[in-house]
Amino acid sequence: MMKRLLGSALAVALFAVPLSAQEMQHAQGDKMTLTGQVIDVNCFTTHGAQGASHKACATACANKGVGLAILSSDGTIYMPVSTKPGDPQNPRLVPFLEGKVKITGTHRMQNGLHTIEIDTIEAAG
Repeated sequence: MMKRLLGSALAVALFAVPLSAQEMQHAQGDKMTLTGQVIDVNCFTTHGAQGASHKACATACANKGVGLAILSSDGTIYMPVSTKPGDPQNPRLVPFLEGKVKITGTHRMQNGLHTIEIDTIEAAG
């Protein structure tokens, strides 16, 4: 019984090291300011739909859980993320749908995906 307990404790300890390393990875990234258009990822990537005429559709999609993102002027799409579990970013972006925003936050790139952890967001002129 004692051997099983010690074995289990050792296994947990071994798995805890990689988990703590993953948490440290979340802290990395570059602070940046990004100006771009808030888009509905599904319609934009499948149909090219965007702009004021698409706002009602994008709002309906966002309210159903379709991810929103920021399209920069150079065509890069930034997915908003949070290091907090269960912290959706759509509610922060819905008021700006299909409009221009200025965002400050932490940029990370992993496996070809640009993400931004939003610190501040405001309408851009």
